[in-house]
Amino acid sequence: MKKVLLLIGFSIAVSTLKAQENINDLLTAGINDAKRFSTDYLAPGSEGLAFGINNGWFNNAKAPKKYGFEISLVGNVSFIKDEKKSFQMNVADYENIRFEDNSSSKMVATALGHNDPDITIFITYDDPLFGNQEVPLTLPTGIGSENIDLIPTAFLQASFSPFNGTQLKARFFPKVDTDDVKVGFYGLGIQQEFTSWLPADKVFPVAISGLVAYTHLNGSYNFTDGEYVEGENQQIDTEINTMLFELMVGTKLPVINFYGGLGYMTGKSKTDLLGTYRITDGLLFSQDIVDPFSVEQDVSGVRGTVGANLKLGFFSLNADYTLAEFDSASVGLNFSF
Repeated sequence: MKKVLLLIGFSIAVSTLKAQENINDLLTAGINDAKRFSTDYLAPGSEGLAFGINNGWFNNAKAPKKYGFEISLVGNVSFIKDEKKSFQMNVADYENIRFEDNSSSKMVATALGHNDPDITIFITYDDPLFGNQEVPLTLPTGIGSENIDLIPTAFLQASFSPFNGTQLKARFFPKVDTDDVKVGFYGLGIQQEFTSWLPADKVFPVAISGLVAYTHLNGSYNFTDGEYVEGENQQIDTEINTMLFELMVGTKLPVINFYGGLGYMTGKSKTDLLGTYRITDGLLFSQDIVDPFSVEQDVSGVRGTVGANLKLGFFSLNADYTLAEFDSASVGLNFSF
């Protein structure tokens, strides 16, 4: 399933969701410990998705003619930096967790990394009959286990110019529902060419524009019971909402144009662990936990883009590179009418 979604550019969301599967077993250590680990583990994946779905909003600084319509197929890859693949896990920050070798801290995988070899922790819990007990648990690994070093996204985008210099934009990736995974996103934006307001617009050598865009992503994964925690309707649900503010400048030539942009992306991600989780020793003790916790994260950062657009009649091809917390490269096939 994940290989299929890779071909359409969205395996990162699916892989990140599925990499979270045995987070539910961490509930054996208590809600506080499970939430603490999940916060550090999920943060880079949510951040990478937030930056990735905000690329490719523009392919030129110059707006099309009034009533112009453009359809674009955009592909993007964001590059995962090594520092996003792991985090420092200190046992002093946890109430009921220790490493197998009693280390005080270790670098462990985030949702974008991989533990090689596996890292085992021991979870302490209070059994009403036998007192304090320990169970071993292998920490969840990430998409690095499948040698994935990129965050790919792909989407269909359309724009319409109701006025001179103004573009209304929308992008869409239909919700994929397969193998207990659902992922989809959409976005809305407006781009305004400020130089179109100038009296000498036709002879002015460059175009200067501004862009404001909103993007929403939602993904969920229904997973089976973990090794230690039984239950019903267990699901991870992730939602990301972002705003992008960009200022662009570009040439105004007939065939090939160069453009650049400086922007700021801000947003919030929320991941909910939903369902009923039954913690039991298999004998006398049993406790149900319903919808255990939510992990929220603010995401923001400055980004800079440089690119080029080759226009051949109603068809154009653009490519650009963006420097940000997650550097990325985008290509677009654009059809103007």
